[in-house]
Amino acid sequence: MQVQLNPTGVLNLLSQLEVDLLQQSSNSERYRLFRNCALAVLNVGSHTDSSSEIYNKYQDFDIKLIARERGIKIALDNPPETAFVDGEIISGIHEHIFSVIRDILFICQRHQEQINTPREITHMVFDMLRNADALEVNSDPNIITCWGGHSINETEYQYTKEVGYQLGLRGLNICTGCGPGAMKGPMKGATIGHAKQRISSNRYLGLTEPSIIAAEPPNPIVNELVILPDIEKRLEAFVRTAHGIIIFPGGAGTAEELLYLLGILLHPENAKQCLPVILTGPKESAGYFEEICAFINSTLGEAALEKFEVIVDNPELVAQKLKAGVKEVREYRKERGDAYYFNWTLKIDNEFQMPFAPTHQNMSALDLHLDQPTQQLAANLRRAFSGIVAGNVKDEGIQAIKQHGPYTLSGDTSLMKDMDKLLRAFVEQGRMKLPGSKYIPCYQIKA
Repeated sequence: MQVQLNPTGVLNLLSQLEVDLLQQSSNSERYRLFRNCALAVLNVGSHTDSSSEIYNKYQDFDIKLIARERGIKIALDNPPETAFVDGEIISGIHEHIFSVIRDILFICQRHQEQINTPREITHMVFDMLRNADALEVNSDPNIITCWGGHSINETEYQYTKEVGYQLGLRGLNICTGCGPGAMKGPMKGATIGHAKQRISSNRYLGLTEPSIIAAEPPNPIVNELVILPDIEKRLEAFVRTAHGIIIFPGGAGTAEELLYLLGILLHPENAKQCLPVILTGPKESAGYFEEICAFINSTLGEAALEKFEVIVDNPELVAQKLKAGVKEVREYRKERGDAYYFNWTLKIDNEFQMPFAPTHQNMSALDLHLDQPTQQLAANLRRAFSGIVAGNVKDEGIQAIKQHGPYTLSGDTSLMKDMDKLLRAFVEQGRMKLPGSKYIPCYQIKA
């Protein structure tokens, strides 16, 4: 099958210089990244969380940019048939394809210079969100970021939908990692709540990054897609755009997100920050939250536990608290002269912003000892879980594990025991891989 697509969104109107830049990018080493992200977007609805499985299945897929005097077109060779209905590409997928161009080729072309300082990194995140038109200037706070696992059971999934429904009834919009499971459920539930309230400006913002997009392709509800360069910038985009955060049950990736958030909120300069955070799930998941809270308490201490609230089996209460919380966020931002659409006053240290490459050497070198500042420990724990995510579902991580064996993590005996206990619970609860997959740990814990 061969298909040509016309541009949408910001790429509708391009100068000849911009067209030349895009074509140069498509002939560079960035092409593979561009191709793989486009393939992931075309593979919406796939039932796999293995990037390599998707890449291997569609080895004959190709994508090219065709220059025209009035702009560009895209030519697709042998795309997944599931992206089409009666020979026509699905509209949402069509839009997302051009989001890939916008973020991978167009924006990254502007950021070839070294970006190392917290200020430069934050401005890059802002630039990408602004260029994607993901920052609503003239609206009150209403974005709820929802985190949680791609591999959750049916009871947990239905619960995420109910929470989303309650949020939608209250006019709140949803931002997630854009994949399946706890990323899809809140969006799907919110569509019903928004429909009942006759809200037509509903937003389902999906934030992802190139190394995981194939393992977690955008779910069909996402109507705004932004692809950040790496997990660190993706996490920063989540917290700076959020007016409230919900964390559903999940595995290593969810633990990474929670540790990232707590490490930031524990910074002294963020002591007065107004950002409601709720951990929630059905009553069947109560044990999950006990495990998470015990791990946080033993590593980061009681101060970290005070940064969030746990609500079990009460979607309506979760939505009510967040509705009240975003009003407080509005007053807080207004009082400090901060933007409603992007939290500039949030202090994020460089250790939470610089990309961490989960190589075997870097993983084994992580400082996982309790005798260090709490923020630094949170940053290192975040990196450890990030590496486990890479080994579980990211193509580069999977290939590295095949070549060199499991990552080795070592540190204080008590910390390693707590980490091993938490990870074992994730495995037993089926949170590391999609149901039906046999999980082989990509890590080994040593005291």
